[in-house]
Order: sequence, then C-alpha cells, then structure tokens
Amino acid sequence: MQSIFISGAAQGIGAAIATLFHQQGYKVGIYDINISQAEQLAQQLGNNAKAGLLDVSDYAQWQAALTEFTAWAGELNILVNNAGILYSGAFANTDIQSHHRTVDINIKGVLNGCHAALPFLKTASFARVINLSSASAIYGQPDLVSYSASKFAVRGITEALDIEWKKYGIRVLDVMPLFVQTAMVKNMDAASIDNMGVHLTASDVAKDVYSRAKAKDTLFTATHLPVGLKTKVLFGLSSVSPQFVNRLSNLLIARRK
Repeated sequence: MQSIFISGAAQGIGAAIATLFHQQGYKVGIYDINISQAEQLAQQLGNNAKAGLLDVSDYAQWQAALTEFTAWAGELNILVNNAGILYSGAFANTDIQSHHRTVDINIKGVLNGCHAALPFLKTASFARVINLSSASAIYGQPDLVSYSASKFAVRGITEALDIEWKKYGIRVLDVMPLFVQTAMVKNMDAASIDNMGVHLTASDVAKDVYSRAKAKDTLFTATHLPVGLKTKVLFGLSSVSPQFVNRLSNLLIARRK
C-alpha cells in the first residue's frame, strides 16, 4: 500500500486530494496548521488516514511531521505541496506583511517540503512530488502580484527538481489550475477572477493530481499539467504567441468593468 503526504490538507483542494487517494487505497497524511479540522477529516475517512500539525513555513515542523508520518506509513511515496494562501487587490494597497506571508507559505513552504522530504523519498520503492502551481504562473497577474509570483516560483522549483532528482528516480510534477471553487477565492478583489470565472471544483483538481501520481515516468510525461480547458488554452498559446500578444491578452483578462 503506497502512501501520500499532503500539506494544507484539512480543507479545499487538499481535503479533496486526501479523500480521493484514501478511496483509491492509499495511506493518507492529512497535515495542516488547522489540526482540529485535519483530525476531523482523518476521523471521517477512518483507517489509513492520519492527521498532523504542520506550519509549512517552519522547516523543523516539516522534519518532525515527515518523520512521524513515515514511521506510521512505512515509507513516503508521494509528497503533495498543496498549502497556499492568496491575497488580492492592488499591489500598493496590500500591506507588505501579506506579501511576505505569501512568500513564506507559497514559496518557502514548497522549498521546505521538498528539502525535508528528500531523504525519505530517496529510500522509497516509488517516489514522486506533486506541486500545486497555478494558471497565474503562465503570465504575471495584476491584483494578484505576490500570489502570481509565488506560483512562478513553484513552477521553477518543479522544473528544476524534475531534472535534478532524475538521478534518484524521483519525478517532480505539478498541476496548474485556474481559479477553484474554494474558500480561498471568496470575496477576492481581482478583475481576472471576475472575468475568467470560477468553474473548477476541488474534486477536478484532485483527479488531475491523482493522474499525476499514476502517470508513467517516460520522456513524454510533461512536467506541467494545466487543469481545465481555459488553462490549457492559455498555457498552449503562451508557448507560441509573441510576448506582446500574451501581455495584451492579460490586459484584457484583467480589465475592470
């Protein structure tokens, strides 16, 4: 029985991932800063689900959580770096502490997780990392500046480690959804969210994370997986369009009505 460790797993996308993988017979680690909610989900799922406390910005907590989880599960097969936050609104109107917190959780959290997990992944019979990137990593998004920047960083980390860790037999992949129907995008102040709409569900993303976990390790297995038709179109166009066309399209997407 393989295992999966998910950060930010108490609600939203993380909870959907935990539920789906548990249904598919995995040992599931539900780790979150909201320990009571994580424990509630683990109790709902029952056997082969374990909850734990994790502030992803704290490297020592990562080490403790992964040690605890691996002792329980036997080995660490899949790490999902899901925890993240989003602040919206004009860059100058967002306090600098919020920008810094986005970096601490969305970027440092992924760096911490990957770094702390490597010793466990290297000894596993099968090992894979799946990061939650975003369509906001295709082109920088106004009103979502630090969030967009953080997802560009996740994209870069994923690409770099997917190459660097090939020598260990570890694939590092990501999923890139557009906006998802979770608490994260409620009451947001970003024209791109209003104009593009919120059509994806947490279950949609969870299904693509599962496909990433089951994907064969071949030369043609893409590092990035856009989630949803709109993201696939934007991702495809961005790779072939001139830069001014990408900028123009994003000016239109981010135009306030």
